[in-house]
Amino acid sequence: MKLLSYQHQHQETRVALLVQGKYYDLAQTGARIKEILPSDMLSLLRLGEEGMEKAHTIHRSIINQIAGVEIESPSLLAPIPNPPSCRDAYAFRQHVATARRNRGLGVIPEFDSFPVFYFTNHHAVYGEGAISVETDHLHKLDFELEVAIIVGKSGRNINSSEADQYIAGFTIMNDLSARQLQMEEMKLNLGPAKGKDFATVIGPWMVTPDELSHYKTQTKFGDAYALRMQAFHNGVQISEGNMQDMNWTFAEIIERASYGVDLYPGDVIGSGTVGTGCYLELNGTRALESKEKGEVYDPIWLKNGDRIDLKVEGLGTLTNYIVQAPGNHSILKKKKQI
Repeated sequence: MKLLSYQHQHQETRVALLVQGKYYDLAQTGARIKEILPSDMLSLLRLGEEGMEKAHTIHRSIINQIAGVEIESPSLLAPIPNPPSCRDAYAFRQHVATARRNRGLGVIPEFDSFPVFYFTNHHAVYGEGAISVETDHLHKLDFELEVAIIVGKSGRNINSSEADQYIAGFTIMNDLSARQLQMEEMKLNLGPAKGKDFATVIGPWMVTPDELSHYKTQTKFGDAYALRMQAFHNGVQISEGNMQDMNWTFAEIIERASYGVDLYPGDVIGSGTVGTGCYLELNGTRALESKEKGEVYDPIWLKNGDRIDLKVEGLGTLTNYIVQAPGNHSILKKKKQI
């Protein structure tokens, strides 16, 4: 089942189902068969298993042509436009090892000891379409090819053996990164902050776990999914990986994230970048290869007007366009001179 958030003719944000290439309003369709559900995603998720069961009933009614309120040309938003929180993990060893190697560093033992994550700005979560960025963001603007989960029920101190039951669904994530800001501020061993907090993109919809069952394998520490992951910059493929290469499962990440704190329905947790899944890694690798040949490599970054497509098997394609905000405002220029 694919669930999404949309606006139609600039009206309120509502939930829809994507069924056989067509969009159907969830609450309005449910009313036709006397299955009453809220109209927004966060309220739906807060109903837990009861809400998902009713959504599945409505989904079946559409497939069986019993009921359906179709929407023409909805404007898609992030599947959960207002998540209570947004975390991003660091689960792919290939990405970590390559990015550190490119800086002359090795992988520290802690990576293999426990999963780590950071909090990003849950008020700057966007869906497909244009993403407005400031002047400083365009200094080494990067994409990050990831998968994210959306939490479906509350829990604390969740064991990894039970954690997959807390996942409402999966979606694609693009953790947009302003690398110049990020690298500068992280010299102070705090962050990432301004290099990350301006835009995290998820979408185009949330896919429930049952729809991905044929991609799933069970491991000792939770479920893994063999989903091909690709990135395209202005139509040219630049990245490829697979979700099954996560060295930490989402179940393990949930176990870590929920230690001593509550997770809530609608919380978003990203996987971290898949191997080859960002220009920071790709540029570093190509610079090393060029240096060995006695050549100079000119790094590639996202520019104003560029299109970035992230495609994940079973989850769809998330498309965004980079648009520079007016005003040429800069904080990189605002530094104290000592």
